[in-house]
This record gives sequence, structure tokens and C-alpha cells, in this order.
Amino acid sequence: MIDIKVSEKLKEVCPDITLGCIQASVKVESSSESLLKEIDKYCEDLIKKISLEDIASLPRIKDAREVYKKLGKSPSKYRVSSESLMRRILQKKGLYKINNIVEINNLISLKSGFSVGSYNVNNTQPPICLTIGKEGQKYKGIGKDPINIENLPVLSDEISTFGSPKSDSERAMITNDVSEIIMCIYSFSGKQEIEEYLKYAKELLEKYASAKNISIKVIT
Repeated sequence: MIDIKVSEKLKEVCPDITLGCIQASVKVESSSESLLKEIDKYCEDLIKKISLEDIASLPRIKDAREVYKKLGKSPSKYRVSSESLMRRILQKKGLYKINNIVEINNLISLKSGFSVGSYNVNNTQPPICLTIGKEGQKYKGIGKDPINIENLPVLSDEISTFGSPKSDSERAMITNDVSEIIMCIYSFSGKQEIEEYLKYAKELLEKYASAKNISIKVIT
């Protein structure tokens, strides 16, 4: 697996910060009907189980929001991606259909409450570190205007920053020509159940993205 770690300054703010990582060779393509049906079924169940008002109090979302507050970021303005996904579902806006890897990320995130991001390994330059965005830092979000990542948890490599539990940059985004990915499951709640969802992620990647050469690591 590529070299990836968590910075000490982020651990000081959130001692429970944990990254669950999977590196794999994959086939990126439009999602199969079976994957889309699996997502739709879970979304239907989610709508029945919780309300919009419940989301912020879900344990993993709540823990993430507390860390954002400690970092000086409004958790309502800078929502973690898992919260944003749940809100879209409960507002019945649906999810964008991008490709199988993005859809797998979404399914894991909705089920676990953890934010999940996948990145094109070939567009990164390790070592990679999950750290805190510096003063004035921004990057071009995927399909978005530049995102202010100052004081946000961010993934950074030898080039620059490229990902976060909020929203990722265009540099390492997953497109159909990508052949190797690193998937990161972001937990602000410690290691509990990270391994369970890494196993689930492995199963989804093998089933829906023909994943091979899989490496798994939990980083604290």
C-alpha cells in the first residue's frame, strides 16, 4: 500500500481519528443495475428509519461535526459528505449517478455514517498525510467552485491537497480511465467497525468493480 499517515496536529484535535484504507486495481465503468438497485433499496429503508432532523445526532455524524467545530469550521456550512448524502436522500433529491466506484463510496457512506472518498493513485504523489488545511488554502472541488479547505481535515501529498471528508478535488477524481484506486473511510469515532466496513467495501469492489491486488490497512 502507498505510504499514508495521520498528522500529529490532527490527532491532537481528534485523538480518535482513524483512516480505513483500501488500495486496489479496479475497472471503472457505469454502475450495473444490481448495484443501483442495492443503493435504491437502502435509500428506501433509510427514509423509513430516520428523519432529516435525526441526522446531526447520529453518533458518527455527531462526532464529525464536533471535530469540525473544534477546528473552527461550521459543521452546517461545511458538512461531511456522509451527512450531505443522507440529507439528499431524506429530501428525496436522489443521488447523482457517476460511476461504479463513486456509487460504491455512496453506499458504504450511507450504511456506515462514515465519509468515504476514492482517489486515482496515479494522480497522487506519496507520501500522503491526513492533516489540517492551512490558512488560505483552497482547491477546485469536483463539479464545484473552489472550496475553502482552511482548517478542514484534508489529504495532502507531495504536490498539494486533494481530498477531504467534506468534498474532494478534481485532481485525483475517479474517471473511467482510472485503473488503480485508494479508498479512504474517514472515522472521527475511533476504530470501532472500521474493519467491518473495510471488509464490506472489499466485497463491493470485487463484485461491482472486478477489484484485484487488494491491500487493506487501518491507520490511526
